[in-house]
Formats: sequence, C-alpha cells, structure tokens
Amino acid sequence: MRTNMIDFRSDTVTKPTDAMRAAMANAKVGDDVYGDDPTVNRLQDMAAERFGFDSALFVSSGTQANLLALISHCDRGDEYLCGQQAHNYKFEGGGAAVLGSIQPQPLNNQADGSILLTDIEAAIKPDDVHFARTRLLSIENTIGGKVLPQQYLADAQALAFNHNLKIHLDGARVANAAVAQNIAISDITQYFDSVSICLSKGLSAPIGSILLGDERLINKAIRWRKMLGGGMRQAGIIAAAAELAITDQVDRLAEDHDNAALLAQHLLEMPELNVDISQVQTNMVFATLDKRFDVKHLTLLLAQQGILISSSYSLRFVTHKDISRQDILTFVKALKACLPQALTK
Repeated sequence: MRTNMIDFRSDTVTKPTDAMRAAMANAKVGDDVYGDDPTVNRLQDMAAERFGFDSALFVSSGTQANLLALISHCDRGDEYLCGQQAHNYKFEGGGAAVLGSIQPQPLNNQADGSILLTDIEAAIKPDDVHFARTRLLSIENTIGGKVLPQQYLADAQALAFNHNLKIHLDGARVANAAVAQNIAISDITQYFDSVSICLSKGLSAPIGSILLGDERLINKAIRWRKMLGGGMRQAGIIAAAAELAITDQVDRLAEDHDNAALLAQHLLEMPELNVDISQVQTNMVFATLDKRFDVKHLTLLLAQQGILISSSYSLRFVTHKDISRQDILTFVKALKACLPQALTK
C-alpha cells in the first residue's frame, strides 16, 4: 500500500504547507479570549479589509462560524430560509434549532444549486403571532461544487433588503467560486450581511474559519462563541497558517478545478459510471455507479491500492492541493482494474 494515500473524500484532508508549518512554529501569540493574540488580531483585521467588512472573527470550524452567524442574526422563535441541501441545515447537526431555538425553513434547491427567488418570497412569513418571524436568508456558494451567478446574488440581496431580511453566505468554498469566475472573493461577499469562509478545506490551513460581519454582529458572535466553548487561548499558532491560506492558496485552486475537469473526462468514458460533466465547475465531480457493482468492495479494493473514496453509489470525488494530475491518472487506471473485481456475481 502507498504510504501517501490519494484521498478523494474531501478537500478537508489537505495537509498544511511547509510555509504554514514554519509560520505556526514562529507565530507570536497571546490569549485570544482577552483579545491580545497579535497574530489572530492581524488575521481578523486583514480578512475584514480584504473581504469588505467592518469586523471579522476567527473560529475553530465552518460549522461554528455558520452557527454563530445564525444565532447572532436571529432570536429565539425566529426562522431562517435556506436550501434543502444547505450545509448549515442538512449537515451541521441541527445546531441552529437545538442551540439557538431558531426554526429552519428549507426550500428546494434547483439543479444549479440556487433557490428560486419566488420560492424565497413565498416562504417569508407574515407578521402574525401564529408564525415564526422570518429574519434571515442563508445562501451557499459554492454548493455541491456549483457556482451561483453574480446576478443571482445581487437579486437575492435585493429581495432580502426589500423584505427587511438579513442575508448570510455560507462561503465555505467561496474562494473556489471566485477563482472559477476569475473575480475577487470580495466581488461575491459584497452582497451579504455576514459571510463564513472555511480556511481548512482547499485553502489547506489545518484548522479554522472566519466569520465576517459588521461590528454589532461580530460582538454578538464573540459572546456566543464563548458560551459555546469556542474561546481559544494562544490561537495565533493556527491563525498564522490561516493567514497564509488567504494570501497564498487562493489562486492555486485553479489547479484543483483543472484536475477535476480532467477526472470527469476520464470517468465519462467509463460505461460503469454516469457522470454529468456539465455540473463540474470547481473541484467536485459527481458520478453514479451502476448497481451491478458492490461499492463497498470497490472502496476496499481501491484502499488497498492507496486510494480513498467515499463509499456510496452516488460518488463524490473532490480534488485538492494534495492530489496531482498524475494522481488522477493513477486513480483512473486503478479504478478500471478494480471495477471487474467488484462486479456482483
């Protein structure tokens, strides 16, 4: 078995760069709960300025950043609108409802990842004691690897404003969306009252996310972060890597997108898989495996070849910094060899 696995499960598996490791080893630190960690403060100031916000808060994860945004925008008994496939609705443990007493109102995502503006408008509750108070619209970009158009974001912002709603962006992979469109991240974040950006996915930091907003929102988020046990002490050690994620790793994402396109082209030629290549816009490739094959056995066979994939008939392959063009070709060759062995008798 290979000592360095080729891991397609997610871009969360990225390892920090050598420059990040050196920055972490030499970071100046303080107690961030007291607000005196100089490296954290520099990161927050830089992120706020770069992405067009008054304030920023460094937190431990994207899930925490989204939760802090939701419960800082909304009070108990309020609701937020989002997509059925939204990460902060489907994959974050129901935190807004459990910890914030906030009602999610999920709406259908279209094939391109968007939510119809007419569906959003129809879901806004009237000012009536029978209903939860609609306070927030939450949008994800990218979503399932797909990029939401800039005009859609502008229209969603206008809708939110006209209905006195705040608008939040789950921008876990917003850097991928920006690179795919050859625009700055701030060109996307300009449409939102708050934004969460994950730094430990394709941007390769070992840990951490940034929450962006105005001073009032961030002050509320700081209080909630402490209450949730998210206050960190000498966090400058990880903030040093997070800073390099923002400054050094964004442009490099274009390589991941090229590798995803290459992988999709090869998978498209394999009759055992169904691939919608039109949906490959950033660093994700989705494919459906023919049910004649045992996906668990296939996963095991590939693991024995030093290749990790998620075990599901609806396969998701994610490219990232630690997957090269040669790794793509190695995987395709191994997949072709393993598929006949995974055919059910």
